[in-house]
This record gives sequence, structure tokens and C-alpha cells, in this order.
Amino acid sequence: MAPTPIRQNGGVTPLSNNTHSKFLKIDMHTHILPKQWPDLKKKFGYGEWIQLDHFEPGKARMVLNGKNFREIKCNCWSVEDRKRECDKTGVDIQVLSTVPVMFSYSAKPQHTLELARCLNDHIAQVCKDDPKRFVGLCTLPMQSPELAVQELRRCINELGFVGAQIGSHINDWNLDAPELDQFWKACEQLDAAIFVHPWDMENKGRMEKYWFPWLVGMPCETTISICSLIMGGVFERYPKLKVSFAHGGGSFLGTLGRIAHGFNVRPDICALKIKKNPMEYLDRIYVDSLVHDEDTLHLLIKKLGINKVMLGSDYPFPLGEHHPGKLIEECDWLTNEDKEKVLSGNALKFLGIEHKRDMFTKENKEKNVQYKDN
Repeated sequence: MAPTPIRQNGGVTPLSNNTHSKFLKIDMHTHILPKQWPDLKKKFGYGEWIQLDHFEPGKARMVLNGKNFREIKCNCWSVEDRKRECDKTGVDIQVLSTVPVMFSYSAKPQHTLELARCLNDHIAQVCKDDPKRFVGLCTLPMQSPELAVQELRRCINELGFVGAQIGSHINDWNLDAPELDQFWKACEQLDAAIFVHPWDMENKGRMEKYWFPWLVGMPCETTISICSLIMGGVFERYPKLKVSFAHGGGSFLGTLGRIAHGFNVRPDICALKIKKNPMEYLDRIYVDSLVHDEDTLHLLIKKLGINKVMLGSDYPFPLGEHHPGKLIEECDWLTNEDKEKVLSGNALKFLGIEHKRDMFTKENKEKNVQYKDN
């Protein structure tokens, strides 16, 4: 039986100092930026490069082609503010990745690599300064798989990253493009954890109103990326590949029955590179828990299994879960063992950092003692 839905006041949960969880919490889905970086449009003489305009203390505009793309607060770049907010909501470890608009896949590959190295070096330093609080996912110039592999190797072998965040498509390539095979092969060899985030959604015409690119376009983008990896045979060719998807896998599970049925009735279109039904690849799919609804979380766990869902909040943005893990902790149909897996255990395995469990757990216990004392 599906659980009774809960109401969350639009997802906004007040922060308080007495909400620290008894569970270790690892937030798989968080974003960070440096406070500043070079003016790349001025340096390269072209392109749609994001720049920050710090128009008042504690706030900045992400400016794209002279227009305000998004307004952000200092918790997007201030590590100290980030830590304070994590402490208030009981998040022990954040997995850091850049903001997807920074992917810059349409630029010249060498220039995207330069930006990627800047962003990756920043994340690496944040993680190095506090390895008990932060783990890093790098960004890559995916439009050049050769350079992407080169930067992935640097980030994992030299900077201590555990994997990479990539977009749901690379310009005109879906994720099953043959050009990307060398990238997937390197990910498998390096045991890199890959986090797929939707981006570059259609935003013209019928999609201009009501925040549709984010509310409808993003889930669709993620579904296309999952289906591409399944139907394009990527999961078949790389059996050890580890891939997770943002926002609970988008609309994939909600349309899974239709996808599986379509595969069966039109094999001439859908079964070109694989013979097994898409249903048989569910054990290859990891997702974050960012669905804002208890019934939907129940569907994720029912279809994918308790070991495939990981806490993710999309911190520090408005569409995220403002109190990371609250939805999971309030599910009375989940056992404590289940909650431990979703809140941290699954992420430790997926990221390949189970050997750090004792260090993280000790830190968590010490914080719990501090909160009880206060």
C-alpha cells in the first residue's frame, strides 16, 4: 500500500538548531561556485559565458549576455555560510558540483577546459580544506571526449574527486553518442561516479510560460538521458559503469510502463542496440531523492530498490528540498535501516568512499553530542 502523502508548506521548512538528525546525512546533489572568476567573454572574445555581478553584499546576479540569468545568495560561494546552514539542517557531508549553466559545452573545447579547470580547482580546495564535510564531483569539457577524459583523470588521480557531474545531453549528442564511448570507458576504468543533471532545456514558444523549462523540461531531459543510456546500449557495453540521475530520475519512472510497452510493440525502432526490455536495466539506475512528494519517493524505492535512492537536495536553490532529508526521515513506512541507506549508506557505496564511513560517522556523533548539550 502506498503511503499517505504529507504536506510540506510548499517545501519551505524553517531552520532551527535542534533538528540535527540521528542519521548520518550525505547530500548527493548540491551546487557551488567560486566568488569570482575571469571575464571569459572578454578574454576569448565570444560566447555565452556566465559572469557574477556582486550588486550588493551577500547577493550576486549570474549574468548571461548582459541579462540576469539568476540571482544567488552568498551560500552559493561562501563555505562558512554553507557549513552553518548544513549544521542547522543536520547535513554532515555535501557532494559539491558546479551549477549546470557553467557546463559551457557550446564553446571551443579548449576554452571550456580552462573554465572547467578553474571550477574544479576551486571545488578541490574546498574539499581539501574540510574533507570531513565535502566531497567533489568535477565538471568536464564533454564536447571534446578526449579533453574530458584528460580532465577526469586529473581530477580523480591528482585532486581526489570521486566522479563527475555532466549534462543530460552534449549539444546535439544524446548520452549514447558513439563519440562518448571513450569517456564511458574511462569512467568505468577509474570507477568514477557520474551524476547526470538536466540542462539546456527548450525555453521558447510554448515553454516560455510558468517556469516550464524547470518544471517540465528538466524531468523530460533526464528521462531522455536515461533512455539513451539504456536503449543505446551504454549500460550493456560498460557493465561496471556507475550513473545517477538528478530529481529522482525526472519523469522516467512515471513513464516507464509506456517506455517498456513501446519497446515491446516497436522493436524495429526501439530495440536496435539492445535485446532486453528497459525494465531489466533498473538495477543500473541510481537517483537522488529530490521529488518533494512521499508517494513519488515510495515509487522510486518500489521500482529501483532501497539501495538505489540517495539523499539529494539541490542546495542552495529554490526548487530544492529546503530541509534536506526531512521527507525521508518523516516516512514511517521506512525502517531505520532503510533511512540510513537513503540518507548516507547508498551514497557511500556509489561514490566509492565506504572506507571513510567511520570518519564521517564519528563527526556525526560529535555533532549530535554538541546539539544535545546546547
